[in-house]
Amino acid sequence: MKNRRIGDRTVSSIGLGGMPMSIEGRPDEARSIATIHAALDAGVTLIDTADAYHLDQTDVGHNETLIAKALASYGGDTSDVLVATKGGHLRPGGGSWTVDGSPEHLRQACDDSLKRLGVDAIGLYQFHRPDPTVPYEDSIGAIRDLLDAGKIRMAGISNANPDRIRLSQQILGGRLVSVQNQFALNFRSSEPELELCTELGIAFLPWSPLGGITSAASLGSKNAAFKEVADARGVSAQQVCLAWMLALSPIVIPIPGSSRPETIRDSAAAADLELTADELARLNAA
Repeated sequence: MKNRRIGDRTVSSIGLGGMPMSIEGRPDEARSIATIHAALDAGVTLIDTADAYHLDQTDVGHNETLIAKALASYGGDTSDVLVATKGGHLRPGGGSWTVDGSPEHLRQACDDSLKRLGVDAIGLYQFHRPDPTVPYEDSIGAIRDLLDAGKIRMAGISNANPDRIRLSQQILGGRLVSVQNQFALNFRSSEPELELCTELGIAFLPWSPLGGITSAASLGSKNAAFKEVADARGVSAQQVCLAWMLALSPIVIPIPGSSRPETIRDSAAAADLELTADELARLNAA
């Protein structure tokens, strides 16, 4: 698998998004662990999670705990795996999302994530979503303090606009390494953020790159050009979509969610799918 960079770390150019393994409709634990192991077998070295990937308040941090268990039970070397988690988002009632960007909450959330992941320092910690009741600079200031204290090795932000990317880079003293925004064929509003990240050399991590849990399976039937290229190559339309996304910029690292071994294997194969200039032109036109 081909690699890309997040800060000073080399990671696979396709990551694994952990949310489908922990929210509503999640599979049993054995299948989830098999999915994470399949990702590792395929060369995936970036796993994205969050403390909010759970069902309700009795289940907080489910996905972080699951990932820690899967890494511990994997038979191979996991020293090169970067686990990226997030804080600042909450699901108090299951299915409903709230935010808490207060420095106090972020400090506690980070401590709790450290325990669940079983590490001395979190590889990449990201502010999950802006809290309209808390000044953004206060939230990012808390992330800076966690970085300075050595509780996190790298800092990122999620669901951010260009102004907040620039502000975060300033507050963090040039140490912002990643931006995680929604970006897909049917959701292109983060193109300004992608362009800015390319300019600044910051990793851009599209979440729901295949359009989300309900849309990923029908991607080919709704996008004729992608299906045509996929059929000609003998691969899935989902693979073509991820390969197209990788071709947009060298800082793009998609993190498709998965809850089955076969889907993450298919996604991981996109890292080695080289689209021709003609194919990319057709896909861009579509």
